[in-house]
Amino acid sequence: MESPIGNSVYEAIELVGTSTKSWEDAVKTAMETADKKLTNMRIAEVVKLDTNLADGGVMEYRARVRLSFKHEIEPETL
Repeated sequence: MESPIGNSVYEAIELVGTSTKSWEDAVKTAMETADKKLTNMRIAEVVKLDTNLADGGVMEYRARVRLSFKHEIEPETL
């Protein structure tokens, strides 16, 4: 059973996903990787997009994603 919103604890982390295809694919890479380790993900915010360049072209797309997730522990145990 979920606690009321006022009694919840959330954490925010930043991840950087990469792709040789697109920024969208870089975001997807970050989210799919996070999904393997984290539960209760709530919000994903793309905070920065950039690229690695070489030989006059894009070599890699990078997406910095701020991700928040709800902790399973009760605040009273902190």
